[in-house]
Amino acid sequence: MQVLSRSEWLPLAEAHRERAQVHTRPHLARRADGEKHPVADFLFEYYNLSPGQLERWHPGLGVGLADAPEYAALGAYVESDGVASVDEARLGKRLPGLKWTRDLLSRTASRPARTGCFGLHEWAMVYRDADDRRHPAPLRLGAAGTDEVVESHKLTCTHVDAFRFFTDEARPLNIEELGREHQLDREQPGCLHANMDLYRIAFRLLPFIEATIVLDTFELALAIREVDMMASPYDLASLGYEPIAIETSEGKAEYVRRQRGFTEAAAPLRARLLELVEGLLTTVDA
Repeated sequence: MQVLSRSEWLPLAEAHRERAQVHTRPHLARRADGEKHPVADFLFEYYNLSPGQLERWHPGLGVGLADAPEYAALGAYVESDGVASVDEARLGKRLPGLKWTRDLLSRTASRPARTGCFGLHEWAMVYRDADDRRHPAPLRLGAAGTDEVVESHKLTCTHVDAFRFFTDEARPLNIEELGREHQLDREQPGCLHANMDLYRIAFRLLPFIEATIVLDTFELALAIREVDMMASPYDLASLGYEPIAIETSEGKAEYVRRQRGFTEAAAPLRARLLELVEGLLTTVDA
């Protein structure tokens, strides 16, 4: 085991916390004031990692932290001779999830990126049910205009967790009905939400992996979220987000350009996560 002295690991932990606080502090301030931000708060509300957990650095398996009582006190750590380290014995309970995650990452990476959805999942979530929309912002084209956009396009969503929020009227308009059992066979690397979900995959591997990749995937997910909402039916101009008008040919081209950029940015993160998962599986089997 590599052992880091406090003077070695503390700057790493502090740098990680400061990087995370760029995002956690504004969120916590809004929460204290009872304010909601439909774009920036999503990653804290939809994904189940708290701001404090995002701020905490972990060294991962195989690295011990000397003089680290704050880590020794965490349930996932053990301490021996003044060195705190992640409890490897806990990893065995993760075996089914690790195997499923390996399959998801590898299968997704093996498929060609599909870029013809134009972000219509958000439109399908309010189709013919605008009064029950998920965000308090107004609809840019109104209810009737939003419905018309959905009806004039073919819905080609491949993401299970986006599809489950479609309205009842929108579900039959998709190329297929999607359930959890379809995820391994449908996930593809051009999907904005599949690339956002790399953040969830990363933090679910904590504390067994070094935590920097969690922030890497968080920041990618936040950038994707911004584009996701810019291409949505909501009018977010008051928050500084100019719309990507996917109902126009220019808007479609801009959406595809951004989508391809995110596909390229996500690829090395997906590959790195797959490498980490395979390493953890090797550890369990050893």
